[in-house]
Amino acid sequence: MQRLIVLIAALFVTLSLALSAPAFAQEPDAPNYDNWGKLAEQAEQILEAGEANEAKLQSIREEVVKWRDGFKSAQGINSTRIATLKDQIAALGTVPAEGQPPESEDVAARRKELNDQLAELQAPGLKAVEAYGRADGIIQQVDQALRQRQTYALIRQTPSPLNPANWGPAFAEAGQLAVHVYDEVKQRWSQFGTGPGFVQRILVTLGFLLAAVLLLSRGRRWVDSLPSRLSVRASERSRAALIFGVSLGQIAIPLIGIVLGVAALLATDMFGKWGGPLLRSIPVAGLVFFGGFWLVRRIFPAPGTADSLPLPMTEDQRRKAAFRATMLAMATAIHQLISRTVLPLSGFHSQNDTATVPQRLSEASAGVWHFVIILLGGFFLFQLCNVLRRLRPAQLDGPPDYRTRIVAFLATIGRLIALASPVLAAAGFVTAGNAILWATVLTLALVALLIVLQDFIADLYAMAKGGDRTARDALMPVLVSFALVVVSLPLFALIWGARRSDLAEAWTKIERGFSFGGVSLSPMAIITFLIIFCIGYFLTRFIQGAFRTSILPKTKLDVGGQNAVVSMMGYVGMGLAGLLAITSAGIDLSSLAIVAGALSVGIGFGMQQVVSNFVSGIILLVERPIAVGDWIEVGTKQGVVKKMSVRATQIQTFDRNNVIVPNSDLITQQVTNWTRGSLQGRIIVPIGVAFGSDTRRVAQILQEIAEDQPTVLINPAPAVLFRGFGPDSMMFEIRAVLSDINGGIGVTSEINHQVVERFAAEGIEIPYAQRDIWLRNPEVLATLANHLRESEKLEKPVAPPVPKPTPSRVPLHRDEAPEYDNGDADGDGDADGRG
Repeated sequence: MQRLIVLIAALFVTLSLALSAPAFAQEPDAPNYDNWGKLAEQAEQILEAGEANEAKLQSIREEVVKWRDGFKSAQGINSTRIATLKDQIAALGTVPAEGQPPESEDVAARRKELNDQLAELQAPGLKAVEAYGRADGIIQQVDQALRQRQTYALIRQTPSPLNPANWGPAFAEAGQLAVHVYDEVKQRWSQFGTGPGFVQRILVTLGFLLAAVLLLSRGRRWVDSLPSRLSVRASERSRAALIFGVSLGQIAIPLIGIVLGVAALLATDMFGKWGGPLLRSIPVAGLVFFGGFWLVRRIFPAPGTADSLPLPMTEDQRRKAAFRATMLAMATAIHQLISRTVLPLSGFHSQNDTATVPQRLSEASAGVWHFVIILLGGFFLFQLCNVLRRLRPAQLDGPPDYRTRIVAFLATIGRLIALASPVLAAAGFVTAGNAILWATVLTLALVALLIVLQDFIADLYAMAKGGDRTARDALMPVLVSFALVVVSLPLFALIWGARRSDLAEAWTKIERGFSFGGVSLSPMAIITFLIIFCIGYFLTRFIQGAFRTSILPKTKLDVGGQNAVVSMMGYVGMGLAGLLAITSAGIDLSSLAIVAGALSVGIGFGMQQVVSNFVSGIILLVERPIAVGDWIEVGTKQGVVKKMSVRATQIQTFDRNNVIVPNSDLITQQVTNWTRGSLQGRIIVPIGVAFGSDTRRVAQILQEIAEDQPTVLINPAPAVLFRGFGPDSMMFEIRAVLSDINGGIGVTSEINHQVVERFAAEGIEIPYAQRDIWLRNPEVLATLANHLRESEKLEKPVAPPVPKPTPSRVPLHRDEAPEYDNGDADGDGDADGRG
């Protein structure tokens, strides 16, 4: 109990400090508007001239963004004092309307003084708002200029690579670049053995080269053999996650080898401004190739290397797709290796690259080499998409799942882009061809990575659930996979040409929030609301559990009262958590008052039954005429109350069926509660005996039987009543009060068993119902029987005469059945009522 109180107090203090932190925060400093004015004027002039390059525009944007952030903070200057003044002005009351008596001079003077102070305090914030708008406008102009330049780069046409006149210069310039690198290495090789630190450079170079050769030659083979050795020792539940973790070494180990090899070559100091940029581009290209190769092996696994297939493919399809995807990864690595060092016009952001050789190839020559790489990448992309677009679900008679549909759709689009990109490059639009081709390749790679990560998350969840493979299809992995897709959306935007500044600007706009019905919502407000509400929810559940298990059992409340208290605490806690979350998030619901008032009428008519059930549930929880565990009867249904909520009550019938009864029915209808307040209840057992039996002896036997039952109370004692004479028997009743009425049916059954046994021993008859059957016109039956016998002898049917019947009445025993009855009671030869 003490720990509970300490925990509640600590949490309350933490929440109070967190919510009151803005009140104690230091007021932001006012920006230097003179410096800002100079910077803004200079930026606007540069934008109007339109002569700044991309680097200059980016520099201007970064500087203006810093000023805009400062202006946003400055908008809260004097916020605490402004709020206080507004409260003071509100305390003076509203200004009298026209035609009403004016307010006193003291109140008017005080109001004017407070309004003047308010205007003075609001001036810095308003100035910051104005400066914020100007800064935001400059940023939008810079972004527009950058997008225009990017669009121009895409639609800009260069010399066609199909022109044979460009082939010779392309080979000549590439050879000249190779000569520059060779001359640089040759010149520095002559100086390699001179200068201080020669031995040290030799040792470092040899050590790095040896490690690189070992990692590149043996590393992948060692990583490939590791999963088979570890999976033998690993349990079945952790095998999939272990294999995934080990497989990452297929990227890390070769990449480390490449980095060590490049470091060894750079340590020789033989590569300078010509060979250095090429060497420094090798690790990035290696990451692209080995990362793509790892992804290919995960998405198109070889037979026997994976427990489940990410995509529904046959073995032949996986083999073809793996080879073509590997070649596509190699083409992407080659593009990455040379495009940002020697070939211009390779993508959206090549203008910003600094790791380039002193002299890059001309546009015509670069177009030729880009066309060759685009042809290589487009060919393998087309071949890969040919396989992927034919994907079908594992169940041929069912619809394809979302993963198969997405991959097949992307493959269809990829085939078109694989054909379009070489055509664009051949027409001279090399930048556009590069952009759409490699963006498509990266999109497919990112989708494949998401599929692999989703399967890995499902394997982790299954491992957490004890290795149950069916847990991979549970709700939690699906939600995490969906969140993973949402998080990856900015990556897709970057692939298709968005800049990091564009994403930052989009996030800034999201942070501003949006207005919904006059209520401003922002991501931080929503996150704050969810965090505070979750804290309140779990705190409420914790307090409910403490009261249910530790506090309420020690009170005199019964089980039903304890459940009612716990339920009321839950509703109150949820309401307080919601209010606290709304106020903490800064959501102003006053603007929704008009909308809520307009909707309340419609809601009142449309949801009156819901409201009625809610109010009835509150009444039931407060008055407690019914509690959990009671045996009740409502209408034609009866059973035990299992759960009570504010909308409905759940009753479990004796047939083990759950019946949901609206709470309004329990308030407005007649309800029989068999066990409320006491489990005692009376049973009535009717018994009939034959006429002529000794009634005193019968009553004595029945009294003895009733008193022998263990749950029958002695006070009041059971009673045997002679109720009267029935049509077939003399009627007796046993009336007894049981200590637990829940066992009434069993007691009644036992009494009936003992009654049969005692009556048989005492010779007392339990009569059957007696019935007398009367036949009219029995002579007709005899005449019919004679004619039937004569017709059988003659083998020819003879129509029997119809004699005039004589009415007679012959009583038969109850077991005899009549053979014929024509319904003639008056003797006129026809049925009664006919003539």
